[in-house]
Amino acid sequence: MDEKKTAWERLQLVHTKGRPTVRELIPLIFTDFYEMHGDRLCGDDKAIVGGVAMLDGTPVTVIGQVKGRDINENKQCNFAMPHPEGYRKALRLARQAEKFHRPIICFIDTPGAFCGIAAEERGQGEAIAKNIAEFMTLRTPILSIVLGEGGSGGALALGVCDELAMLENAEYSVVSPRGFASILWKDASREEEACNIMKITAEDMVRLGVAETVIEEPLGGAHNDLDKISENIKEYLSLKIEEKLQKDIDVLLKERYTKFRKIGDFQE
Repeated sequence: MDEKKTAWERLQLVHTKGRPTVRELIPLIFTDFYEMHGDRLCGDDKAIVGGVAMLDGTPVTVIGQVKGRDINENKQCNFAMPHPEGYRKALRLARQAEKFHRPIICFIDTPGAFCGIAAEERGQGEAIAKNIAEFMTLRTPILSIVLGEGGSGGALALGVCDELAMLENAEYSVVSPRGFASILWKDASREEEACNIMKITAEDMVRLGVAETVIEEPLGGAHNDLDKISENIKEYLSLKIEEKLQKDIDVLLKERYTKFRKIGDFQE
């Protein structure tokens, strides 16, 4: 694990063309994946993929934010920026997982939720808030992994979990570095400076108690060895799913609640 890279250098790796997407990782980590569509309210958001699968013989529900490999794929999945129906689809699948006692595995990879007028009119804020509230009390284990970008509430809607892991070069932030620079300094050109002071790397998140685990990437980044990064993710998931399933669900819920109550503690 290379801790010498700056946050900005890691962000460039995250944006590298060819970095693995959730659609490439699912077939390598899981078997018998069956995709499910729609939120049963409005439509099917292609920025979020979800369904049921098997992980080493254990049935699980998989939910992930989708990035494309080229401009056409990115246009189809709205550049991984979900609409409200995407978050409602995720919640529908999560409730189904709870009903059938399946662990939930979420893959986070978004610059943020889509902020267009139509999304706001359909209740973007309410959809994200409802996910955060309901994921907190779902009576089944939840694991989340940040694959690349974890931006703002768009990421947090899939980030309420029993344990959060991040790929080595992934970043998790309340706002993008460009947005940070634009808001704080009124100068978007200072995004590199902003990125390096925001404390948004995987190591920062573990140190601050937001994440629990850093998943090592192949030398030079995840895009250099798809099989290896898939193997590393699967090894982590197999270990943690078994561990969480052995816990009493009330103990798990109490620990989940405590995990988020501790985030942001400070001393004056």
